[in-house]
Amino acid sequence: MMIVKGIVKKFVVWFIDGINKTKIGGFAVNHVATSVMRLTSPVLHNGVKLVFATPNTQNRWRVSTFSDKEPETLQWIDSIPEESIVWDVGANIGLYSCYAAKARRCRIIAFEPSVFNLELLARNIFLNNLVEWVTIFPLPLFDRKAIETMRMTSVEWGGALSTFGKDFGWDGLEIQKIFEFSTVGICMDDVVTDFQIPQPHFIKMDVDGLEHFILKGGMTVLKQVKGILIEVNDDFHEQSEQCQRLLEEAGLVIKDKRCSEMIANAAMGSAKAFNQIWERP
Repeated sequence: MMIVKGIVKKFVVWFIDGINKTKIGGFAVNHVATSVMRLTSPVLHNGVKLVFATPNTQNRWRVSTFSDKEPETLQWIDSIPEESIVWDVGANIGLYSCYAAKARRCRIIAFEPSVFNLELLARNIFLNNLVEWVTIFPLPLFDRKAIETMRMTSVEWGGALSTFGKDFGWDGLEIQKIFEFSTVGICMDDVVTDFQIPQPHFIKMDVDGLEHFILKGGMTVLKQVKGILIEVNDDFHEQSEQCQRLLEEAGLVIKDKRCSEMIANAAMGSAKAFNQIWERP
């Protein structure tokens, strides 16, 4: 199946490249590319209606699995007091940012450094009339201020599994990058002091392997939060052990850790990647 998909993809690229060289073909390609970004799909979860841009298969999958992929994340969001300040670290295309803003009237800071996801994140915030509720922070979080390399395994809209300043991914193994660029990273504590971003009441964090570095750079912030939902891979021992140490040092206590059947049964071997829920006693 993968071989067939690869052949089809090469043919499509060849065909588009060919017709794009003609005046009429170029016009047609431009019209199709513009129209694709206007495609949307609705979501209805727990009485909350949302709509998201779905220009490709990746995003259609994200929308179609909205209620099933991470039900524990949605339940955690539903438990957050209304009008809380929430940091969504690793917001991707904004599924959970938009849901938290609309379902709980939360003020969201959506951290997303992928240049490919930022357009969709902005579109989705706009589509759901949440511009006043969700603020985009486009720099990667790290353990310090630094100019480093953003390494990515996908250049698709809605892609994931990237890293900043390191060469490993969500599983602790060397990341299989296909694209990279240099950018500025900043730590959570400096986000508050340098940008006057509001201190969060709650944090949702899913950054595919860098969680322990980001926590290290945000101990002042962490010592004031009421709770955090963070994805941790139990098989990535450095990440797992450091996250536990830092969260306990911040005075938080783990209450639960779960993953959906979809994640547990995923072919990519993510059965030991859990969403951990930590709270302040």
